[in-house]
Amino acid sequence: DNIRICSAMKFGGHVMASILAAACGRSVLAFVPTSTRLVAKQFNSAAVAAKSVSDARFHSVAAISNASTRLFSTVVEKGAAAAAAEEEEELPTNESDEDLLKLRHTSAHVMAMAVQQTFPEAQTTIGPWIDNGFYYDFYFPETTDEETGEVIPSRKLTDADLKKVKKAMDKIISKNYPITREEVSREEAKKRIEELGEPFKLEILDSIKTEPITIYGIGEEWWDLCAGPHVESTGQLPKKAIALQSVAGAYWRGDENREMLQRIYATAWKDPKQLKAYKKRMEEAKKRDHRMLGKKLDLFSIQEDAGGGLVFWHPKGSSVRLKIEDFWKSQHIEKGYDLVYSPHIANLELWKTSGHFDFYQEGMFDQMDVENEVYQIKPMNCPFHCLMYKDSIRSYRDLPFRWAEFGTVYRYERSGTLHGLFRVRGFTQDDAHIFCLPEQLQSEIVDVLKLTQSILTRFGFNKYELMVSTRPDKSVGSDKIWDDATAALVGALDELGWDYGTDEGGGAFYGPKIDLKIKDAIGRTWQCSTVQCDFNLPERFGLEYVSAEGTKEVPIMVHRAIFGSLERFFGILIENCAGELPFWLTPTQLKLLPVTDSVKDYCDEVAVKAKKMGLRVEVDRGNERLAKQIRNAEKGRIPVMAVVGVKEMEEGTLAIRSRKEGDLGSFTVDDLLSELKRCDDAAEEMTKMGEVPKKEEEN
Repeated sequence: DNIRICSAMKFGGHVMASILAAACGRSVLAFVPTSTRLVAKQFNSAAVAAKSVSDARFHSVAAISNASTRLFSTVVEKGAAAAAAEEEEELPTNESDEDLLKLRHTSAHVMAMAVQQTFPEAQTTIGPWIDNGFYYDFYFPETTDEETGEVIPSRKLTDADLKKVKKAMDKIISKNYPITREEVSREEAKKRIEELGEPFKLEILDSIKTEPITIYGIGEEWWDLCAGPHVESTGQLPKKAIALQSVAGAYWRGDENREMLQRIYATAWKDPKQLKAYKKRMEEAKKRDHRMLGKKLDLFSIQEDAGGGLVFWHPKGSSVRLKIEDFWKSQHIEKGYDLVYSPHIANLELWKTSGHFDFYQEGMFDQMDVENEVYQIKPMNCPFHCLMYKDSIRSYRDLPFRWAEFGTVYRYERSGTLHGLFRVRGFTQDDAHIFCLPEQLQSEIVDVLKLTQSILTRFGFNKYELMVSTRPDKSVGSDKIWDDATAALVGALDELGWDYGTDEGGGAFYGPKIDLKIKDAIGRTWQCSTVQCDFNLPERFGLEYVSAEGTKEVPIMVHRAIFGSLERFFGILIENCAGELPFWLTPTQLKLLPVTDSVKDYCDEVAVKAKKMGLRVEVDRGNERLAKQIRNAEKGRIPVMAVVGVKEMEEGTLAIRSRKEGDLGSFTVDDLLSELKRCDDAAEEMTKMGEVPKKEEEN
């Protein structure tokens, strides 16, 4: 009784078979071509697939459900990129592998030496290691031809120049020069720098406040001001695991009024296998670039006419943002937080009281005059929360207060540092502050970490790196309060059984902190969440509570953020899922594709019903052929499509196609919308279909 069709086009054949199956109530066997043979695929009508649509059962191979009302899978399957990333060797980091850090640091010195050997006019500045390698900044002054007197413009490095530099690096590595360390006086260091004619090094020397001055040399050939660490000799560097990547411009000291430098970016690993894995990761990262995907999917834009670093959320991006915010707010309210809102500007005196004007003035926009008073657009939210706390007399019985806010802040970033959603001038922090008693601190931190894990997991991030940062040399607060706060942070992590590292002296001047990095689908880590104790602001603002003994005491203040910046987190999320946003977040969850104009009113009725349930639905308003409608929907990353013809309208059904799984058959409108709503509420994805075997009853 089967209908058989043969098509010259795979896509068209599958679409036609699906429509025929739905229209005729029979199975259709489609024969479609591959490069070498014909492949048959069977398409069933809803009547053939199950006794009735309401009894149809589907599941993921990974997890079998006995819930007979579920039409789709309840398990999120890993994407191919994520699965492949897990199978590959885990790439080491500077934090986890000190040998790698030394290798990269020495490679930076070797590159600087190679540049000066290749281009003697080059002047060196700084060359630190970074997350995936290192960079070095060079200044190329104008030169004069000794014979003709002609002024030669400053050199602009090219890809061909980088090849010359890499060749020179390989020679330096092959000669196996020893890496030497020498301590000299400030005067001796200055003398040597002046002999070399390195003016930028003199500025660096002036910025070094400690003595003696340490110098690292490459044999007797080259040296640099440096604190280390390094490998023992250049021969320990793996030539085939070092690659020069690109050249970029950078102002000296980040000041656009100073010299323009040329920065060479490079990557270095312990062996060629790691370098190959890193390059593969970078190729995948290009495909996932949130700036490209944001434009392609019409999510957001940066409008240069309005100014750099300012994000415009388009309707589709705003839809995603609203879902993120609503989920975040509901989770916080459930965990005992109160939501607050604060102004975008305040009198400059507030920022002087908080200390931000003294410590962060370079990152703040210029002030504005308002009726002979000076106002400042806010770079932080915390002073506002301090003022709200101070607005009433507080008792120890009232604590803890947990106040959360999506607060938009504005920070001055130089134009050269702006980068999509990752580095902007106006962004929204998912800020929260906890005011608590000292004895409440550890339990509050435990709850913060649990909430952080719960929220990040919802977005698919379940791998973390944690670091506890302790008291720096310059800090405020007594030894006891630092010791107690650090013990609370460590105690919270130990209580949860979470692994963490320690960054000795890496805390803020006002308190210790926990930083959490998330790992994405291709193995990159991103700093997002932070939990910071603050002993500074409560003192500055005179925050108090009345203790059980009637004395006035200062509360502990905890700063914490989970996303960090909503804009930056959104960019990370887009790149993590390569634009394939989870079903519960995607801007359009279901798109109705009318085959003829006569069914558009029916599509509109379905759309209205779906929207009343909180689903995000569109009706294709074009006059394209069905195959083109499907292609357009799939390009738009729409997860579920419904083909609607006269038969579907008459029967009150929808012929469903999944972007990931292809044609799924016909469903009644109520059954489909109920299932989509369940998946939306539970943040579940729709994966493979198949009949769910009933569980055997236990004896």
